[in-house]
Amino acid sequence: MNIPFSPPFVDQDVIDEVVNTLETGWITTGPKVKALEIETAKLVEVNNVLCVNSATSALMLILHWYGIGSGDEVIVPAYTYSATALAVMHVGAIPIMVDIENDFNISVQKIKAAITSRTKAIMPVDIAGWPCNYNEINSLVNDSEIKKLFTPKGVNQENLGRILVLSDAAHSIGAKYYGKQSGTLTDISVFSYHAVKNVTTAEGGAICLNLPEPFDNAEVYKTLRLWSLNGQTKDAYTKTQAGGWRYDIVYPGFKINMPDVCAAIGLAQIKKYTQQLLVERRRVFEAYNKLFSEKDWAILPPFETEYIKSSYHLYALRINSITESERDGMMYEIAKTGVSVNVHFIPMPMLSVFKNMGYDIKEYPNSYANYSREISLPIYPQLTQEQIEFIVLSTEQAFKQIKIF
Repeated sequence: MNIPFSPPFVDQDVIDEVVNTLETGWITTGPKVKALEIETAKLVEVNNVLCVNSATSALMLILHWYGIGSGDEVIVPAYTYSATALAVMHVGAIPIMVDIENDFNISVQKIKAAITSRTKAIMPVDIAGWPCNYNEINSLVNDSEIKKLFTPKGVNQENLGRILVLSDAAHSIGAKYYGKQSGTLTDISVFSYHAVKNVTTAEGGAICLNLPEPFDNAEVYKTLRLWSLNGQTKDAYTKTQAGGWRYDIVYPGFKINMPDVCAAIGLAQIKKYTQQLLVERRRVFEAYNKLFSEKDWAILPPFETEYIKSSYHLYALRINSITESERDGMMYEIAKTGVSVNVHFIPMPMLSVFKNMGYDIKEYPNSYANYSREISLPIYPQLTQEQIEFIVLSTEQAFKQIKIF
């Protein structure tokens, strides 16, 4: 049986939406992007969402908007994809890595210990679609003693008066935390619409604005939109309207806008996300849980509590009593059966670019412990029960082949 890891969900509605875009003759930023922004805002329950060409670009744009630059520090988890820290580095700041808890997410205790007068932002990451401990994180940045440490630089930092909480919610669209949707849990949140995400535009990202007073989120949206288009006062679509050709460049911005032809894919998907795609992901997650709960060597990933619900982006299975090399051996055996699996993630301190900067995985024991025994299994709406059972059987057989007692 051949089971890919994460194929995109493409049905006739997706095809029709893309074809419609092509037939209009307008394929770059225009009405489809705006429609996707509106649909994302409705799903998340915020008023202002900006779509750009990637979640990485979105993170960089927000850090730049907040005035973060050379010498500033941004706290990130050591256990995440490299883009989280690279976005910090690309604006000239320093990523301060801290360890995680057993749910894969950043440790609030480690965050607190890492805060200095140079800390300008905290970037929690909702690994696999499981929301971080936002109640404690938001409480921490509003603590009077922590706020005393904050040294604002620029108008935006002065207006907020504290460390910015920028959620890397790349995995968690549709997740819920204490009755709130992911995207509303911090000052600003960023979703990824990359090819393997729950909603995809092939490549893309979405910025959800939830800034407190005195910020006007609608005005912040206008600023970020302008900055995402080279600082140009009119986008290409507006310039095509009668008499609309004249424009100005009012800021040295970026070129990170999302094209309509990409937005069309996500637009078709997001319209059926809550009622269909998310429901199907949950079905697969629950089927795995039922089958793996019978295996004493399997550690089930975070799924649901009374107050928290996952977006079921990844099924991050951990294996009891196994080494990193044994985990790799298991993955090889599973692959031989035709099932494609993955690992999320190699901790950043293990990657050359960060090792060369002095980061050492020995300082992040929980990150390594989770990584070394984690196997990500396929999870997407198209999976059948037969395929799920085959994946579980392949995983069990691989474990028995590697771990012979």
